[in-house]
Amino acid sequence: MTAINAAKIVILATDGYERSELRVPYEELKKRGADVKIASVENGEIKSWDEKDWGDSIKVDMLAKDVNIEDFDALVLPGGQINPDVLRASDDAMRVVRQFVKSGKVVAAICHAPWLLIEADAVKGRQVTSYGSIKTDVMNAGGLWKDEKVVTDKGIITSRSPDDLDAFVAKIVEEVEEGRHERHAA
Repeated sequence: MTAINAAKIVILATDGYERSELRVPYEELKKRGADVKIASVENGEIKSWDEKDWGDSIKVDMLAKDVNIEDFDALVLPGGQINPDVLRASDDAMRVVRQFVKSGKVVAAICHAPWLLIEADAVKGRQVTSYGSIKTDVMNAGGLWKDEKVVTDKGIITSRSPDDLDAFVAKIVEEVEEGRHERHAA
């Protein structure tokens, strides 16, 4: 068990992340005292997608290839259509996702980010939610899709959209404080 004010959390994202789905967890978890880092497949800054156009950028703290999951208590995966689609094609990003899933540590994915869980073969037999347009993808991968703000199955947290961010962040805090979860590979 890790108090949120002692937790270390990594957010994995690249250009095209949904602005609110990265910024809200980033800022809210930091407000609660967590040490939050941004990892990406490229150095420098990554640019958000904000509603109908490119938004602001955020500085990358580390490359995905350098993420050691032993250094973190949780992984947060923001959505948007572009971000998870690009990340699921990256071996370095997918290594991070797969290792977190296997470790039993908290993994939180919102909106289209469950695509990364699908790519990691982590939804089969698990209760999952997502943005409505990828419901069929989740179900085709064996996920038990539910239309709820936030769904948790043994420390894997999924959420539907920016409208659900308050519930998403609250569940991240709760699950981090609960600790590592025993789970079989999906």
